[in-house]
Amino acid sequence: MSQIRYSRLPFHKRLAANIRRHPALYIMLIILMVYFAIFCYWPMYGNIIAFQNYKPIKGILGSKFVGLKNFQKFFGSYYFGRLMRNTLLISFYNLLFGFPLPIAFAVLLNEVHNQAFKRTVQTITYLPHFITTVVVCSMITQFTNSEGFITQFVNAMSGHEGSLIGDPMAFRTIYTVSGVWQSFGWNSIIYIAAISGINPDLYEAATIDGANRAQCMWHVTLPGIRETIVIMLIMACGRLMNVGWEKAFLLQSEATYETSDIISTYVYRKGFTENDYSYSTAVNIFNSVINLILLTATNKISNKLSGSGLW
Repeated sequence: MSQIRYSRLPFHKRLAANIRRHPALYIMLIILMVYFAIFCYWPMYGNIIAFQNYKPIKGILGSKFVGLKNFQKFFGSYYFGRLMRNTLLISFYNLLFGFPLPIAFAVLLNEVHNQAFKRTVQTITYLPHFITTVVVCSMITQFTNSEGFITQFVNAMSGHEGSLIGDPMAFRTIYTVSGVWQSFGWNSIIYIAAISGINPDLYEAATIDGANRAQCMWHVTLPGIRETIVIMLIMACGRLMNVGWEKAFLLQSEATYETSDIISTYVYRKGFTENDYSYSTAVNIFNSVINLILLTATNKISNKLSGSGLW
């Protein structure tokens, strides 16, 4: 009866009653809302300058409105094709090699029954994630310059001459391989957690039916984490255009711009080096729109093919 009377109360009275019952939860909710309002939504106001000839001395409200001129300037520039090609290729390589490896690692690690060895392997593969980007880039530069041991090994095996880090043709490989090395162990955590939630009875039933370990992995483990894989794939596709600019910026040089210059590093140069704030904001908005389109399209395709998605 009390539940029926409660459901008939007006919304504001039910809300007040919930706040009195769970004040700590609402305090945490308010803190979270304030955080997103200040650091996520309020900065969107600054995107207005993409449609202006922004002058800091005049401010956002006082700068001249130019419409889509900055977008047209980017689409017609020499750099548009190069930036799109480099960003998409590096993102594609990261997705092609960096996405399936954590899944394979988690599935194989699940087959290890020696807990001490399993924990040791997990710790070793997690460690690179905690190395800062600056340190990683410094290591890469030292190992792939003209005197680095990786350069000397590759040169001896392939006949390549000169440093690898200064070779435009080697930049994407260096970026992708180092990124996979740094992240695959950490990215496997979510798949390991998903595998731990699979009912052990399914493995027992498969074994009774005559399935070996490989068949159990293929018919029990992978289907058991399918939804997790789909969601992670959708999110990865939604980040295709967001190649980490810090690493690209620290590794690239003028000699490698042809293959290393991506949208995020271009935005940084135009905004902070050349002080062309309106143009750099327009390029960044274009990048965000492409990400939104990719995320929506991937989610729609996933819903049609597998029946599961983010929404």
